[in-house]
Amino acid sequence: MRDEKEAPPLRRRGERMRQAVLDATVDLLTSQGLTATTVAAVARAAGVHETTVYRRWKTRENLIFDALATRSDQALPVPDTGTVRQDLAVLFTALTDFLATPAGAAMLHLGTVHEERALEEGRRSYWRARMERAEALVRRGIDRGELAADTDPHLVVEAITGPLLARVLLTGEPLEETLAPRLVDLVLDGARVP
Repeated sequence: MRDEKEAPPLRRRGERMRQAVLDATVDLLTSQGLTATTVAAVARAAGVHETTVYRRWKTRENLIFDALATRSDQALPVPDTGTVRQDLAVLFTALTDFLATPAGAAMLHLGTVHEERALEEGRRSYWRARMERAEALVRRGIDRGELAADTDPHLVVEAITGPLLARVLLTGEPLEETLAPRLVDLVLDGARVP
């Protein structure tokens, strides 16, 4: 007899199947943690066959990072307001809001997990892609003459991101609504063209 929690897999395909699997992955990560987020558990929660998940993502690590990347990309816009200051304030305010969600917390936890070697390359790739998106905003500011030509986009993004992550991971200080714009102002006032 089949357990009531184990419903037969649905015949989902294409984008509906992908979204159901990604949603189930994030839900499991946020509610039960990394260890419990197995391909089998995700497939059950999404109502698809386990082989369907393996066929599309190949590994558990690919699945986890695709789910978190998709969720964070939905939560974090790539703004183009016309000014680097406003673009960064919008992006990092959205990041601050995202970090306060269960999915954001799971993303951060996964970003600091070192016990699973198989996740290492995915973690680096995930963070590299997110940093590059933010760095593109700084490069636009350089191109528009808002920032000095020798401004280091990576360092600017790290200087804004670092205090946010320190509050979440180290100090537990609140991520108040005005924090991200204040950090952007602090960093850019040092990078402004004289």
